[in-house]
Amino acid sequence: MKNEVKWFASLCAQEGVINEKLAGQLAISLPADAEVEAFAQLLTDKKLVADATLVDRLIVEAKEIAASGAEAPALALPAAPAPVAAPAPAKPVSVPQASSSSPAAAPVMAPAPVKVTASPGGKTDFNDVKAMTTEQLKAFMLELLGRMQTLGASDLHLSAGSPPFMRNLRMLDFLSPGILSAEDAHRLNTCLLAPDQAAQFEKKRDFDYALAMEGGRRIRVNLMVQKDGVTGTYRIVPERLRTPTELGFKNIDVLKRLLSYHNGLILVTGPVGAGKTTTLNSLIDELNRTREEHIITVEDPIEFLHVSRGCNVTQRQAGQHTETFATALKSALREDPDVIVIGELRDLETIEMAITASETGHLVIGTMHTSDATTTLNRLLDVFPPSQQPQIRAMVAESLRGIICQRLLPAKAGGVVLACELLVNTLAVSAMVRDGKTQGIPSALDTGRREGMISMDNAIFELWEEKKISDETAAANILNRVIRQRIPGVR
Repeated sequence: MKNEVKWFASLCAQEGVINEKLAGQLAISLPADAEVEAFAQLLTDKKLVADATLVDRLIVEAKEIAASGAEAPALALPAAPAPVAAPAPAKPVSVPQASSSSPAAAPVMAPAPVKVTASPGGKTDFNDVKAMTTEQLKAFMLELLGRMQTLGASDLHLSAGSPPFMRNLRMLDFLSPGILSAEDAHRLNTCLLAPDQAAQFEKKRDFDYALAMEGGRRIRVNLMVQKDGVTGTYRIVPERLRTPTELGFKNIDVLKRLLSYHNGLILVTGPVGAGKTTTLNSLIDELNRTREEHIITVEDPIEFLHVSRGCNVTQRQAGQHTETFATALKSALREDPDVIVIGELRDLETIEMAITASETGHLVIGTMHTSDATTTLNRLLDVFPPSQQPQIRAMVAESLRGIICQRLLPAKAGGVVLACELLVNTLAVSAMVRDGKTQGIPSALDTGRREGMISMDNAIFELWEEKKISDETAAANILNRVIRQRIPGVR
């Protein structure tokens, strides 16, 4: 099989055009000497893709990467995944230290390799964890995380009292039938921590950090203690930043208009796992490529590393480089920033400072865990005591630029597809915010199509019309009964 065909299959899976297993299945169904165009035609014939522009771009990318001599990653086939070969001998693997005196992660040598074996059902063998030394356990964890990356998983979960599992294309895939004991879960989840990080975790019982893997890949880790013992959640950060267009945003002109402002507040919102961090970093990358300014980010932890291009990008991690988001914001205002990016607007002090900064000549971009634009505004305003709300409503009415609310839905062709609600702060929206009449926001979204606005229900309905999601998915996620009834067979 030609290398460019393998790369095209891999890129299709990465972009969510088709899932990884289907990409492998289609690739091996082609003749060994087939060109990449034959693969693309196969996708069209099977009606697996509607975006011809995306396919053409992936063909060009696949050919360019193959021409560079880079070997394509192994294809995932429908059968159970084969055991992963032992990694190469010790190479530097960067594990961030918790010391605030050193912003860069200190390199840690990878221990001797230990093979992550798989049983006939494709399951990983965790039975030997008890007998492993600390160094062997580190090697086991590093290879296990590498295997998750190879399989395209988004998360790995190692929890005491439960079988280990990964999340792949939003579905749970159990790695072993056995239950992790409290001792094994503790050892697995703490073996990669530096001594000071382990001490912090034992004291606080909660800990977040970013793990740097070989090849520049990063993993966001959350450790916590629950009734059965220690639980670790490992979020696999995508290897490269994608543009808003590649992520699935449609109103690109509106997004660019929002990013063209030199002050004001832009909010990226959505439920947990909706891709807010990916979108936030895509927006940072867009600013980095198109403007010449100073960007300061405050994150917990730092997931994507930005190389300064047009902009100078300063990244700080709450808890490591600064105490809290609020203290970082206070400091940021004295560091001559043009753009301030806040990983999460969590509390009153952080929200108040973000709103103030957006009024004093800074473009502020932040995220919130809310499901739609109306809920976002209510959460933003209701965090303040009643005596402050008239003033805060007036400030937000003037400083708000827009709200990007997103959700990831299962795609018909495999993977996920982005549904996005977009609110732009027009004069009508500004008046609603100032007067405390946010219940009128849904109507503003419906009547603001010329401004590039769209409600979540209409965004989902458009995905259904484009045949990107199933009838069942559309019906389950559209709340507006009138819109939902336009789907055949739905009452």
